[in-house]
Amino acid sequence: MREEAEFTQALERVLLVGVDTGEEEDFDAAMEELKNLAEACHMQVAGIITQRLESVNKAFYIGAGKVEEVRSFAGECEAELIIFEDTLSPSQLRNLQKELGLPVMDRTNLILDIFATRAKSREARLQVEAARLKYLLPRLVGMHEALSRQGGTSGSMSSRGAGEKKLELDRRKIEHRITELDRELQEVLKERETQRKRRKNSRIPQVSLAGYTNAGKSTLLNAMVDAYVGEEEKKVLEKDMLFATLETSVRRIDTGRKKPFYLADTVGFLHKLPHGLIKAFRSTLEEVRNADLILHVVDFSDAHYKKHLEVTEKTLQELGAGEIPVIYVYNKAERCMEELPKVNADRIYMSAKNGIGIAELAGMITDMLYAKNERTAFLIPYEKGSIVSYLCENAEVFLQNYIEKGVYLVVHCHKNDRIRFAEYIVEENEGF
Repeated sequence: MREEAEFTQALERVLLVGVDTGEEEDFDAAMEELKNLAEACHMQVAGIITQRLESVNKAFYIGAGKVEEVRSFAGECEAELIIFEDTLSPSQLRNLQKELGLPVMDRTNLILDIFATRAKSREARLQVEAARLKYLLPRLVGMHEALSRQGGTSGSMSSRGAGEKKLELDRRKIEHRITELDRELQEVLKERETQRKRRKNSRIPQVSLAGYTNAGKSTLLNAMVDAYVGEEEKKVLEKDMLFATLETSVRRIDTGRKKPFYLADTVGFLHKLPHGLIKAFRSTLEEVRNADLILHVVDFSDAHYKKHLEVTEKTLQELGAGEIPVIYVYNKAERCMEELPKVNADRIYMSAKNGIGIAELAGMITDMLYAKNERTAFLIPYEKGSIVSYLCENAEVFLQNYIEKGVYLVVHCHKNDRIRFAEYIVEENEGF
């Protein structure tokens, strides 16, 4: 099946190719997502060609007879690059580039290109470079077809042809660079772990945003900052495109009830997100695995939101975060619901962009995070004023009376504080 599009802008024109083996639950949606990924990489989709097969061709991915059709159609729509919907094996990539006479890219390489473009922080750049090199390493063979292949067969570098020498040198350089990157990433991981331990030691709960890419996680984080932090706090980039941001951003949110929490924005998930990327971004995704609560953000207006839910939940399981409590945030609900916000147990239908449901969501978060806190009455002697100051700063205070024996406080406090100051606990309303 062929589809062709017309464009006027002078951007790189690409042809998309996909094979429907019946394994994909919604093949058309997968191709549409590939189109969105290409556009997110600032490419123009000049045409789409698909084929139905029982299984992909081991040599060419598409059927051998389909190769000529793809080559012809690429010429007709003036494509400069051909992108395949699935990950190609090194041999498939080599064979296709030889037969089609055009650069060939697969879905994984396209996603890596997007990540490379969007990576801003040192950590993100290191992670993306490591993932790209690990993807490239097994695909070196066949990438230097213009180089000669003469030479002996003894195995020594001196007896090999120029092509073989170039491949061997490239391989060694890449392996060396991967080792360097892994070492640098370990240092970054230590730094991030130190920051994470510091936040943990503060006893302030951790909340992580998770969800399919472009579900509105960054918009939600910014809305929370607007509502509870103020404009002076730096916001994160929010844009209606796939993988608009790759940076992990953490903000301290305090709703005014002495129940603060850290809110972390993390990289979005994607159907068939390359495993190498998940491994490369392990330190970033640790924010999810170490969270006390996950906000699973869903684009409720997307026709495929149920599939996106499944992909995110599966990825969370793979990360070891499947048992962490979750609030399901059905975002962009204003596009398909008249009355918002709507709260139902562990889910909320809202609009982060329009600021609808922010207060309700904040209440859900604090109620869930601080559910184990206990309402406790204390009678603190005046000479223990530091304890009064501590509780006023770290607990929600319902009542504070100054009486003859000391300061009578009724607070909602952490169970550890209840244990710590147990000697000052009294019965609530016991003549005070």
